[in-house]
Amino acid sequence: MRYFDRTPIGTLVTRVISDIETIDDIFSQGLLMIMGDILKLVVVVIVMFVVNWKLALLSMLPIPILIWSTNIFKNSIQKSFQDVRTQVARLNAFVQEHIQGMSIVQLFGREEQEYAKFKAINREHRKAHIRSVLAYSIFFPVVEILSAISLGLLVWWGVKDTLAGDISVGEVFSYIMYINLLYRPIRQLADRFNVLQMGMVGSERVFKVLDTEAMLDDEGTASTADLRGDIRFDGMWFAYEDEQYVLKDISFEAKAGQMIALVGATGSGKSSIINVLSRAYEFQKGAVYLDGREIRDYRLSDLRRSISVVLQEVFLFSDTVHNNITLNDPSITREEVIAAAKEVGAHDFILKLPKGYDTEVGERGGILSTGQRQLLSFIRAAVYKPKVLVLDEATSSVDSLSEQLIQQATERITKGRTSIVIAHRLSTVQYADRILVLDKGAIVEQGSHQELLAQNGAYRKLYDLQFR
Repeated sequence: MRYFDRTPIGTLVTRVISDIETIDDIFSQGLLMIMGDILKLVVVVIVMFVVNWKLALLSMLPIPILIWSTNIFKNSIQKSFQDVRTQVARLNAFVQEHIQGMSIVQLFGREEQEYAKFKAINREHRKAHIRSVLAYSIFFPVVEILSAISLGLLVWWGVKDTLAGDISVGEVFSYIMYINLLYRPIRQLADRFNVLQMGMVGSERVFKVLDTEAMLDDEGTASTADLRGDIRFDGMWFAYEDEQYVLKDISFEAKAGQMIALVGATGSGKSSIINVLSRAYEFQKGAVYLDGREIRDYRLSDLRRSISVVLQEVFLFSDTVHNNITLNDPSITREEVIAAAKEVGAHDFILKLPKGYDTEVGERGGILSTGQRQLLSFIRAAVYKPKVLVLDEATSSVDSLSEQLIQQATERITKGRTSIVIAHRLSTVQYADRILVLDKGAIVEQGSHQELLAQNGAYRKLYDLQFR
């Protein structure tokens, strides 16, 4: 997750699509053509040396200059193409982000300002392209000049030797033809050089993605088949960036089937606990146990099937209701999906959709309300029959009626499962077995609802703010 947090979506899209296309051009327009040009060069050079080795050597005199100039221009062209790909990635990232946030731009009347930003990025993109064209436009005439020099040397030497009677006029004219044949593939190679350099830059960027090591070690071998759901955090410390801890010395325990509620101000570390428990990120110090076994001992794939997470911001793919619930897992049947929907209490509303479970929900679930999308995420969590359930701000962004439906769904889905519930609305967590109050990454209070009210501490302040 850390890699995706740091890398803009547009940059990844550019590398996966545009940069891959430049690599494809190497093979379709580059390597095959280059091999043909090289073969032509070899044949022409052999014939030239067989006919007259002196004239052949004379014709080759500019070649070292060509090799030297190619080496110089290679670095310049490669850098210019790197700039082009970087600017393309910036442009894609900007466009992708602003299409998603177009409603905000329009509602706040920021069209002109954002358009000015787009023009600035596009201007840099254009400048990078001009620099790449300029570098190439200088390199290609060098080949033409060297070809003319080679031809001039041949004519000078040929006239001299013809007058001396050493060679015939026919040999001179044949070598003029050979020089044209020699430099024609060299010109074509110069043209292919452009494609090759762009492909090399693209492949370098793609391999940077492929060579990125996984942030998580998946060396666990333990199975979660007989998991009960006991959770224990023991002095756990966690930081998104080195030594900048957002969770400090976190210790608590949840027995199988218990509901633990996490409350606290925004930025207190509630969601970070969930990230650690689901192994979206690795913690730095301390330990986290599941059924008495260190969480890293479990196979990551098994662990994530045993811990279902309902996030505050529900993401739905542009697919059917059924596929959004199963995430295209063929092992989950329609009957299991319907059973999970009934468990959550969402079966009736799904049947009212145009095609029921086969209804296309649109991009990001656009045809559904916020509450309906939230209920689908509940079904998605329930269908995997998890032993541990995590609800991250599940009712914080819905209306009162939807909140009531989600509360009922929460009661059904958490029954018999270890549950970690995060909420700003304290009314949703009053019946939790234990409530943990977090502040600045540390647990400052814990206990039942009544116990925490009696302490007159941080929880009491939060409660009074909401209910007075």
